[in-house]
Amino acid sequence: MSFVHGKDIDFQLDDSAGTLRTIKVYLNSVSGLPGARGLSETTAFGDQGTRYIPGLANTTFQVAGHFDSSATTGVTTVLNGLRTATATSSFVYGPEGSATGKVKYTGECWLSEFSIDAAVADRVPVAATFQIDGVVTAGVY
Repeated sequence: MSFVHGKDIDFQLDDSAGTLRTIKVYLNSVSGLPGARGLSETTAFGDQGTRYIPGLANTTFQVAGHFDSSATTGVTTVLNGLRTATATSSFVYGPEGSATGKVKYTGECWLSEFSIDAAVADRVPVAATFQIDGVVTAGVY
């Protein structure tokens, strides 16, 4: 059994120009990947339990982290640029890091929500929600 620590994740996302940017250094949370698939109920009279068939995947995922508006590579710049995108963005997520042979999840997504919150006594966080376009693919680096 091999456990992993969250500090080692890899997360990359296309910016509005289609350039894959490593934004993991700005994030402290990635959730919702690889996602679930829909199930359609097919239970009929006489069944002793609920029955299903697999349906369509409809996955969303979230990222959260620290505000940084550095030109081109800052997470805030990358996410803000996706607010008006007219094409999907590619993402790469490696929960074990990006070493050769480690698992990675990839796909295409749309930015559906982006927020920057602020409080007088704390850091300025950012959060974003993405809608998968198609399906998430599992592979290795």
